[in-house]
Amino acid sequence: MLGPDLAELYGVEPRALAQAVKRNRGRFPRDFLFQLRAREVSNLKSQIVISSWGGARNRPYAFTEQGVAMLSSVLRSRRAVRVNVAIMRAFVRVRVLLDQHAELSRRIDVLEKRYDGNFEVLYRAIKRLVAEPAEEAPRPRIGFHAVAGRRTRA
Repeated sequence: MLGPDLAELYGVEPRALAQAVKRNRGRFPRDFLFQLRAREVSNLKSQIVISSWGGARNRPYAFTEQGVAMLSSVLRSRRAVRVNVAIMRAFVRVRVLLDQHAELSRRIDVLEKRYDGNFEVLYRAIKRLVAEPAEEAPRPRIGFHAVAGRRTRA
């Protein structure tokens, strides 16, 4: 998550969050946070037309899951703790969803290897169901239609 977005969630100014990070640099190793490169910042600004962080002169920080967790020890307000708990719960839910999908894929792969040719039709049907739905073909119109001044039945 980007620092300005976290600052909004925590109810602090982005510069206050950046200052807290700078004062506690030892709590934020490289795998907890990094600063966006100039090119990344320009890409981000061009995608949203204007800067979402108010035209800040410094490049924003990007926080990993662990960096977000560390912010609660740096920003010691009740809101910071409540927001941090909510963010951690969201990360856990996302991880659970990803694990469930990965587990389903792994089980299908194991079954394919075990019963290779026996259930190939079943596997193809399951894969079609799991895949994105195809667009439906347009249906023919039903009922009476006027054609050059006369009625025909479809």
